[in-house]
Amino acid sequence: MTHALLDPLLHGTPVAQRRAIAKAITLLESTRADHRAQADEMLTALLPHTGRALRLGISGVPGVGKSTFIETLGLYLIKRGHRVAVLAIDPSSTVSGGSILGDKTRMERLSVLEQAYIRPSPSSGTLGGVAEKTREALLVCEAAGYDVVLIETVGVGQSETAVSGMTDMFVLLQLPNAGDDLQAIKKGVMEIADLVAINKADIDPAAATRAEAQITSSLRLLGQHGNPARAQGRPKAASTPLGGSEQSEHGGEQAFAHHDEALWHPKVVQISALLGQGVDQFWAAVTEFRQLQTANGRLAMRREKQALAWMWERIDAGLKQAFRAHPQVKALLPVLQADVAAGRVAASTAARNLLAAQVLPPHSATE
Repeated sequence: MTHALLDPLLHGTPVAQRRAIAKAITLLESTRADHRAQADEMLTALLPHTGRALRLGISGVPGVGKSTFIETLGLYLIKRGHRVAVLAIDPSSTVSGGSILGDKTRMERLSVLEQAYIRPSPSSGTLGGVAEKTREALLVCEAAGYDVVLIETVGVGQSETAVSGMTDMFVLLQLPNAGDDLQAIKKGVMEIADLVAINKADIDPAAATRAEAQITSSLRLLGQHGNPARAQGRPKAASTPLGGSEQSEHGGEQAFAHHDEALWHPKVVQISALLGQGVDQFWAAVTEFRQLQTANGRLAMRREKQALAWMWERIDAGLKQAFRAHPQVKALLPVLQADVAAGRVAASTAARNLLAAQVLPPHSATE
């Protein structure tokens, strides 16, 4: 089946390719052991055809206009000869057990174009708003020839960090009048944003201008805080990729590459996705970021670090799956779950007992 997908995915007609992409992503999302083996074989065959696309992560609070902006941006890029893939992720509900997956219906103009591919997926219990197989789906879209891959996720607190860890550039959408300058200075999301776009700027231009000034000031302050060498006027040490901080060979703390003005300093732009205003300025900033980070090698280093992180993430997932399938664990789990729920055993004690059961020899369960 895997080899049957490769040819239409890589060289098929638009209709055949879209069908092959959908089947490939479905195969990746399957939990069957034989399907996982086929998916690994397929990804290995596709890897030489990946890596040439721009991976752009877009997040923001519900209602900020992410879907409208992505459609406007996608139409803008397609007119300029690009092929655009959109991976729209909806957080799964622990109450109803599903996801709405309705973002594709909001992109009615983009979804009908041959140069665009939109895949809504549930997060399926993954923290925040990122699906478990988003990274692998991204590689499939790249192999199919899409040169811009947009990952849209609902900002629910943790998904921004996950999206930033799988893309070349992370874009945060903000609203005018979404808080004072103290909100803009709070750490977490602002520290990982490569570009901040204030959407719906046409509704209240004065508020949008104030928000732009506040966020710009906050980003500058965060950059100085993360870069003591620059704040004190000393020559900056070489920076680490992804905004990390480490000790230089001279013993001083290195600057955060993410806020090093010699490389890239996050920008703030105003846009109106509904009216199509500010898209030129937005894409110019994205292009500048990509050119700069490619020239100085930071983009390649970022992807290398991401690839290793993906490997360890899959190892963690595999270990958890093997743990649940262990005979002793399966035998003890219902009993300990009941004891924890009833308050007879502490959760930490139950966890240690289950971990200890995993290392016991198989015959111990029957003794």
